[in-house]
Amino acid sequence: MAELANVSPGTVDRIIHNRGQAAQETVDKVNAIIEKFGYKRNILASNLALNKKFHFAVFLPKSETLEYWQSQVEGIEKAAAEFGKFGIVLDYFYYDYNLSSFKESMQKVMNFDCDGLLFAPVFYEDSVQFLKEYDQKNTPVVMIDSNISEENAHAYVGQDAFQSGYLAGRLISFAVKNERQVLVFKIAREIESTSVYLQRIKGFYSYFKDHDELTNFKFSEVTIKDSGIDKLNMEMFSGISSVFVPNSRAYIVAEFLEKNNIKGVRIIGFDLLKENIEYLNKGVIDFLINQRPEQQGYLGINYLYKKLVLQETVEKIQYIPLEIILKENYFPAKR
Repeated sequence: MAELANVSPGTVDRIIHNRGQAAQETVDKVNAIIEKFGYKRNILASNLALNKKFHFAVFLPKSETLEYWQSQVEGIEKAAAEFGKFGIVLDYFYYDYNLSSFKESMQKVMNFDCDGLLFAPVFYEDSVQFLKEYDQKNTPVVMIDSNISEENAHAYVGQDAFQSGYLAGRLISFAVKNERQVLVFKIAREIESTSVYLQRIKGFYSYFKDHDELTNFKFSEVTIKDSGIDKLNMEMFSGISSVFVPNSRAYIVAEFLEKNNIKGVRIIGFDLLKENIEYLNKGVIDFLINQRPEQQGYLGINYLYKKLVLQETVEKIQYIPLEIILKENYFPAKR
């Protein structure tokens, strides 16, 4: 470029980076060459030369006893190892699965200066309020697991929760001609009246609403708090032929049915937890819808890397394809 403009490389550098003085004629000549040949600044090389660090805050539930969130962390750490050489530094802010711990960590995140935030909004109302306050920092946010952002104001990587429930409805309906009693079994902590949970249920019912020819399906609901099998009883399953569990706790229903020798009930749930896989392989759980938590964590950090380090334009919404897992197509990863 310097040769084409017949000036020194130092002059070109000053013009590109708007440093120092240069004659307007020279500026115009260099800019014309840039426009003609499509020069783009190597942002990554510039960052490496300046030894610039990018701090990403990671705001998640603790994962020691929660297999789903441990998978998210594995994906995040995979991205950190891959992009660490480009100046990526992760700062973790974990919270216990309760509101007081969430609020305590939330305040720490608010007081922490970073370049980008990866956030899992488990507590819906408090997460909405947090995002409103955090917007004042003008720091890019990418959410994983649950998309609570109004009008897609923030980035999101994860499942389309409504569509996953809709898919579950289709799976329940397959190859059924006789009358079926379908039980929507809600096994949840109080906090799981979140957008993901509710959107799955809404999507499930919407499938049957959109297919009004399926008149042979009747629905009922049961809600129990927490995850104790002792809260289940035989009456809950009287006449039931299919069960939809809109979270990762399908194994609780499966365990009860197996212990009580109840057969012929189609069960559909979510996530490849080891307990779910056990009953999938036994044929007690029929379908699991997998939302690839490890990939969510990886792509969340990848989004911030592309946006902030490479300064690329990145799609704000990245839906993870929904996988239908049966015992015939499940192959555990070799470790």
